[in-house]
Amino acid sequence: MRRWPFWICLFLFVSALVAVPVQKRANTLVADGFDLPVGKPPGEGYYMARGFLSYHPGEDWNDVRGGNSDFGAPVYCIGNGVVTYSQDARMGWGNVVIVRHAFLEGGKLQMVDSMYAHLNQIMVKKGQQVKRGQQVGTIGTNRGMYTAHLHYEVRKNLFIGINRSRFAKDLTNYHRPSQFIAQRRRLPGSGRMAAVPVGTYATDQPGYQIPESSSKAGKSDKPSPRTDRFRVNRFDDVGY
Repeated sequence: MRRWPFWICLFLFVSALVAVPVQKRANTLVADGFDLPVGKPPGEGYYMARGFLSYHPGEDWNDVRGGNSDFGAPVYCIGNGVVTYSQDARMGWGNVVIVRHAFLEGGKLQMVDSMYAHLNQIMVKKGQQVKRGQQVGTIGTNRGMYTAHLHYEVRKNLFIGINRSRFAKDLTNYHRPSQFIAQRRRLPGSGRMAAVPVGTYATDQPGYQIPESSSKAGKSDKPSPRTDRFRVNRFDDVGY
């Protein structure tokens, strides 16, 4: 009878080990620097229409010609990495690509996510290795919700995914994109590989379903005829 406590404790210990989720990892090329996601050379022919704000923790980039002149234009990955999200997120986001990057800074391995939203076309798949300057999609309008532009973000927090409303929209979770890139155009570690965590978003969990949009927009891939640059998003998780 004295053995029962031992077997009970062993059973509880094994059960606890089984219950702990195993963190998935993926190997990726270390980023040797970062570039802007539009205009080659970086940013040529584009301007920042909206910068980093308390309610807008990213940047919007437009063609200098204005309107929908950049509809269908290429969107490039800012640096080497692995695609962690690639699908239609609906709501105010539309087609979204997120890439996870590893880079060396101060002798330490750092990680960030870059997000590219409102895409007309997605040209990469989840789990795909991508390189700096590789095309990941084309500029869109989220099916006419906005005038064509690229919304992109650089995130310190690797858990955000598309559920941005759960996290503070400040510098504890985000970088100012252009500042981040300008300070890291060239980095050491070229040719090296690194293991990065994946499966960190709520959308990666079993049973998650992306909320349906209640917007009437979204039935056409053609650019909006409106001349104003943006429209206020009607959703809690603002994606413009």
